[in-house]
Amino acid sequence: MGKILAVICNYNKKDYVTECIQSVMESAFKDMDIAVVDNASTDGSASHIRERFGERIKLFVNEENLGGSGGFNTGIRYALEEGYEYIWCLDNDVLADENAVGELYAFMEGHPEVGMAGSKVYHMEEPDYVQQFGIDIVWDEYCCEAKYHGRLEDGSMPAVVYSDAVAACSVLVRASVIREIGPLPEENFLYWDDTEWGYRCNLAGYKVASIGSSKILHSMGAKKEDVSTFPLYYAWRNWIRFFMKYTPDEKWEDMCNAFLEGIFDVIYNDLYLGEENRAKTVMFAYDDAIHGRMGKAEVGKIYPVVHVEEKLEGLLAGREEVKIYANGLEGQAEEFAGRVRRIARKAGAVTTVSIVEGHPSREAGYGKSVQKKDGKALHSFTMTKDIFRLDDLDLHTWYVDGEGRILASEEDLFLAINRDYSRRMFIFSQKGLFLSLVGKVKRDFL
Repeated sequence: MGKILAVICNYNKKDYVTECIQSVMESAFKDMDIAVVDNASTDGSASHIRERFGERIKLFVNEENLGGSGGFNTGIRYALEEGYEYIWCLDNDVLADENAVGELYAFMEGHPEVGMAGSKVYHMEEPDYVQQFGIDIVWDEYCCEAKYHGRLEDGSMPAVVYSDAVAACSVLVRASVIREIGPLPEENFLYWDDTEWGYRCNLAGYKVASIGSSKILHSMGAKKEDVSTFPLYYAWRNWIRFFMKYTPDEKWEDMCNAFLEGIFDVIYNDLYLGEENRAKTVMFAYDDAIHGRMGKAEVGKIYPVVHVEEKLEGLLAGREEVKIYANGLEGQAEEFAGRVRRIARKAGAVTTVSIVEGHPSREAGYGKSVQKKDGKALHSFTMTKDIFRLDDLDLHTWYVDGEGRILASEEDLFLAINRDYSRRMFIFSQKGLFLSLVGKVKRDFL
């Protein structure tokens, strides 16, 4: 038996996990065994792993999908029972450098005050750029941030970074620390589980480090944010629940305000865009978080993501020419022009799209009642940062903001003008309940 058990959690990524296992087997550090936990995959992952690697790895096949946290915990519990000194958790869409685990092990052996150590994570699709190098909790904003995210690797980053947590896509943890703080919070299913694990490690008096000489590539291309609201649900529910559990008592009200404002903004925006499925999922996530309904989402709370373009399609119908005023937002104008062209092609229409500088005036000849010389009406689109913060409300041009929201009708004006009042009503209706349940969670948790 080796000193380390590498635990790889897999769900329906047969090709990714094969490459991940192979990269771990090629590690320079050899005092290690490998366990793969398959979360009831339906793509033939388990049989493929058996055929490819045989007895060289320990394979666990769960009868149901237990999520990332539950999958890892299957391997972690086995490691604790067998007496391994360290557990190395790895996502299935990771390629590990040959020295990745050895560098983590050497650092941990020389720094007994460190409870867990993560790798420096690079984008698999853009390997010169850092995906994250440690995770910090931003208490004033009730969120977390991946340190050095998006930074070009130029050799200037620290060799070791200490933080609140590290991503479980590659983290080496002492078995003794896991016995003290517990395994990953399985009730999360996925998302925020590694952040909470790292935070628990810090609370127990151990440091959490990220080691620059331990390098991995991590693919983010397999997430399905554009397919269903699955990741949206877990991200929101577990995010809210984390801060309900760990926010100091004196900041409860501020925390509740921050989340209620954020939830309102998301659902109001999604309803304005016609993306009702997203709005419903966020509300389910919020309700489940405050009432403690954790684990795998119940049926009826995850929906397909449907991007609605009916509004823009209606505005473009019958128009052979579209003028877009950049209004100082050239990049946004270019992006919207591409959206207009895609819709025109889909409709089989030939629409001339032109982008001009500045902002239209009523005398510019593009008011909603103006006729072109060929008898066809023409209307302009004007870029703005946020339609909900507009001063110009007389509809002599249609406005489009950075979120893709279009203000083009009296109904749109009503929604824009009443947004702030609606937010106050939403917060008023929810705040008392939220605060009372935060207190209950804190009492139960402590």
